[in-house]
Parts: sequence; structure tokens; C-alpha cells
Amino acid sequence: MSETAWTPAGELECAWVRIPDGSWLLIEPRATREAPWGLSDRLWHCERGAREPGATVGDPTQVPPGAVPLSVFEALDWARVDRIPALAAPARLPPGAGTAVLNLIAELARAQTTARLAYRGPYPTEQLFLALLESFRYLTDAPDPLAAFMAGGVEWEPAPHERLFPADGLYVQMRGRVEKVVVRGATYYRPDWQGVARHAPKRVRETTQGVVCSLWALGRPLEDHLLLSREGALLRVLDTEPVEASARVISPEVRAGVAAAVAAGSAPALAPFIRTVAAASALEWGAVTRELVSVEPGRIRVSERLRRVLAEALSAAHGRGARASLALVAVVELAALTGDTFRSLAQAEIAKLPPEAQAAAVTAGGETAPGDTQGAQEIAGAVEALLEELAA
Repeated sequence: MSETAWTPAGELECAWVRIPDGSWLLIEPRATREAPWGLSDRLWHCERGAREPGATVGDPTQVPPGAVPLSVFEALDWARVDRIPALAAPARLPPGAGTAVLNLIAELARAQTTARLAYRGPYPTEQLFLALLESFRYLTDAPDPLAAFMAGGVEWEPAPHERLFPADGLYVQMRGRVEKVVVRGATYYRPDWQGVARHAPKRVRETTQGVVCSLWALGRPLEDHLLLSREGALLRVLDTEPVEASARVISPEVRAGVAAAVAAGSAPALAPFIRTVAAASALEWGAVTRELVSVEPGRIRVSERLRRVLAEALSAAHGRGARASLALVAVVELAALTGDTFRSLAQAEIAKLPPEAQAAAVTAGGETAPGDTQGAQEIAGAVEALLEELAA
């Protein structure tokens, strides 16, 4: 859902875009030159009622009272969109704001019959790549599209999605099918996006009854939370029976292996800090409501439901090899569930260092020797410890 206002000369005067939590972004074109790239457009965050249908909003080009400036991005010629702009301080944006703006860009580019756009800005990260997949299709024959994007070798075809708000607190994103659902801040994704597999512990999946939003791990649904029609209408909120269990500590060997798996998939400079923050964090199984993991200061709790499903699968597996393979899958799953938390904590630790020490940490990370066996040994140790822990 978006609204645009244009000047008589054909320039964008302002644009409003609604984001998943029901609040709005205001795009203020040509707002400032105080940015690394010069002329920039500004994003404002506005209250839920700022553009509600039927509300009295006054002049749509005026920033409403209480609006909060978020960030700026490269100024676009919105009447002739020719690129995907670089954004300053993306971490300041509320969830779903970046993809909402990218979708508006894709909508306008497609309406203007622009077939290809490129991103030439700094930091072509995995997060940006995944965000672009929601409103564009990559144009490359490279076997690894993400690596090609990070190397600056990918162009994008506009493929905007439809944005629905079918019920209070519910956002549905469609592009021929329901692709993404946000309900009360919880985001559910399709795992397949063009040719890219996305890790989705909260997953959108098809059933004979309709589209179901579920918790997903170990290749199966663990809890079903929401049932939608294939057109995105809410059919039913699904009740799940809570799992009652006392918290139980996950062994230090498993925790170390999980941290090693997180470090292996992260920037080399973060690896030693990930191990440090993981060692200082309590990792445990326990009751978690409608989530697979919950995070508190100094503690990460993983769903008891996941532990029970894993224990049952290990019990049913035939032979030590099958059980070890399943335990390895579980270690990787735990790493995916806790990875963002450990990386964030590691980045915070680096930020505490003096500038010279930060530079040294980055340099040391870049010089990490390939083939280091520490991580592999820690992961192998985690597999053995997990087998022993769940057998008990």
C-alpha cells in the first residue's frame, strides 16, 4: 500500500508507504545534501493513523507532527528510476521498512518499463540481497547469485509484490502466492525465493486447507500458528498446546560447537568474539511460547518442543551414522537460530574496543588461515555431546 504525490513538472513531491506494523513511512525527495553521496531523499516514520483511509491528514507533502526522521538514501529521479539507491544507517529502519521502499521503487520502475536496475552502493550484504529478492528478480547465470551480487555483478528485474492488511495486526505479502506474513511482529517466510533457499524457522507453507504459518525445524513443522486462504485472507488463528518443562542447561560442548558453526558462517573478524560471547552466555532448553528461541541478557533459551522432536527423531534413527548425521543437522539448526544473537553480541564487543584495536581485529580476521581445524573439532564434539545428552 503506497501513495504518491507529483508536482506539475512531473517530479515526485512525496510518497507514503505503509509498513507491516501498520505505521507509515514518508519519503521526502531532495531533502538534504548532507550525505556521503550528496543530494539525498529522507525517510520519516509516522504513526499508524497518519494515512489511515478516511483520516484527516491535511497536506500530504507536509511532515506530520510526531514524525521521526529515520535515514537518508541517494536521491532518485522518481519519474525515471534508473538504479537501486544506497541507504545510510539501515539499522535505524523499523522491520519491513527497507523492503517497503524497495517495493515502491520496483513498482515505479516496472510502470516506467525499466527492465534492469543495478545496485552500485557500498556494503552489498546478504541482508540487502534477501531484501531485494522480495521485490525484484536477479538477472545472472552465476552459480552463486549472492556471491555475484556481493562482487557487483548482478542486475535486477522489477518484480513488485502486493501488500495486504487483511486484519488488525496482520500483514500479508503476495506475488502469485503468499510469500511473507507478519503477525504481531512475528515474520513468516517462504523458504524458496527464485533459486535461493532462505533459512526460515517461521515458515509459510501450503496445505490442503490453505496457507499455514508454522514454526519449522529439522525439516518439519513443529507448531502451526495461522491459517490463511491462498488469496491472503485470515481464516483462523491456530491454538497450540504449550509445552511445560523446567529449563535444562545445554552442555558446554554443544554450546562451543554451535558457536563454531556460527563463526564459520560469519565474517572472519567476528569469529574469536563469537566464541567469547557464546562462552559467556547460558544456552538452555526450556519452554518458549510460539517461538523456537528466546533471548534475554546472558541467556538464550531454545524451545523444549524442538528438543523433544529431536530426541524422538534420534530414537527412531537406525544406526550410529544416521543418529550422528541428525545430531549434526541439529547443531547447524541451533547455529542458525542463535547466529544473529551471537553476531550482534560479537559486534558490540568489537565496538567497545579503541579504534586501533578494532582495526587490528579486522586485520587479524582477514589473515585467518584457511583449513583451521578448531571449528571442525568443536562441531564434532558438539555432535557427540548432543547424542549423549539426548540419549540420557
